[in-house]
Formats: sequence, structure tokens, C-alpha cells
Amino acid sequence: MQLIDTHVHINFERFDRDLEAVRERWHEAGVVHLVHSCVTPEEFGTIQGLANRFGEISFAVGLHPLEAHQWSSQLGDRIEELAASEARVVAIGETGLDFYKAENKQQQQEAFIAQLEIAQGLNKAVIIHCRDASEEMAELLQSFWRDRGPVPGVMHCWGGTPEETQWFLDLGFYISFSGIVTFKNAHSIQESARLVPSDRLLVETDCPFLAPVPKRGKRNEPAYVRYVAEQVATLRGVSLETLAAETTENACRLFQLTLKMS
Repeated sequence: MQLIDTHVHINFERFDRDLEAVRERWHEAGVVHLVHSCVTPEEFGTIQGLANRFGEISFAVGLHPLEAHQWSSQLGDRIEELAASEARVVAIGETGLDFYKAENKQQQQEAFIAQLEIAQGLNKAVIIHCRDASEEMAELLQSFWRDRGPVPGVMHCWGGTPEETQWFLDLGFYISFSGIVTFKNAHSIQESARLVPSDRLLVETDCPFLAPVPKRGKRNEPAYVRYVAEQVATLRGVSLETLAAETTENACRLFQLTLKMS
């Protein structure tokens, strides 16, 4: 059985002390590949170094919406140059909209649209962060699709309603579920996990955040994507092996991955 954790942040300081042990545990859990996301381009060198150290890592480069105050055309040029210079960059992001406490909605939208353009120009997927912004996100993407054409991508750490889930499925997106889907009261997200077609489904940890049950409250790590997969498999009435095969195939398709067989 092979699993791909499609969204990690193992460059964070919380992994500095024991990253080799963390890697041993993800191997033991059947995790064969990680897609490492990026909050700001300043992380690029560190993430690239992790990919040099661990051959099972691909990664993204982009600017998180909560960092949109940093946006400039020069920063966009840098993201594009970095993504074009490194074959292991499989996506632009994470980018998107986060209106939870936002006062800079227009700035976020401008940065997001520019990163969609970069992803489209480079034929890369886009990793989308969307918090309290589903309606605005769907409208922006529909407009972009109409004017400039679609971009492949994933709604990561998805927390929307089934209705919102369908909006993004209709736009061609993959939907990725995190440890939240294991939480007792996450009924709407669990219903969305039943809804997503088998060829559009992904799993992730978003570590070190949002550890799944039974590790909730602890530092999250890639090995725990197995708990996410187990829960999604249960919700969908399929075996873990089936769910793992489906999500691994989907991740390889979206991110243009070729797994190294051991």
C-alpha cells in the first residue's frame, strides 16, 4: 500500500529535532511521497534542501494569502523564476483567499490571480488555501476560467459544505481532506468526503497542524495521513487499500509525479 501526503510543512522549526525519526515513521506508515507546500518564496531554499535530503519530496513555491501584503510584481517574477528553474516544483502555492480576519481582500485577490497566471504559464497545478471565502473564490475562478482558461489544482485542507465542494468539482478541482475529517463534529466535511468522485480525491496532513484523531492535540506529521485515509475510506465504504490506490494515482496525475518503485 502506498500513500502520498499532498500537503506538508516539515520545514517548520517543530521538526528540527527529530526529522529523521519522522521520516522513518512516514515510511512505516506506507507514505511514499510528500508534496511540500510553501508559505513565502523565502522558504524556497530550505524546502529545496529538504528535497535534496529526502528524494521522496516534491514541492511548491508561492505566497500564502495571509502574506499577501508582501505581494509585488517583482515577487511574482521571483516565484515564476524559481518554479521554472527547478524540476521538482510541481505546483504554485499555497495561494488563495483567507477572509477569516482579512482587511486586504483586494490585495489577496490580486496576488492570487497573478499566481494562477504563473501556474497556467508553466503548466503547473495550483494549491489553493480557501478560508471563509468560498463564494468569492468560486466567482473569481469562474471569471478566470471564462477569460483565460482553466488551471489544474487542489482545494487543500478542505473544510467547505457539500454545496461548496460541488462548486469546485465543477471547476475541475481535486479536493484534499486533512485531519479535520476525523473530528467528531465535522459532519459537513465528512459528507463532502463521501461526495467527491474517486478520481478527484486527495489526502493530506497539513502538518504540523491539525493532527487527526487519535493524535489530535499533538504535533502532526506525514505518517498520520494514514489516519486521514482510514477515515475517508470508512466514510466512503471502501478498503484502505482501495482509497490509498485511488488517492495516490490522483496525486500522481495532478502533480505529474513519477514514483520511484522500491
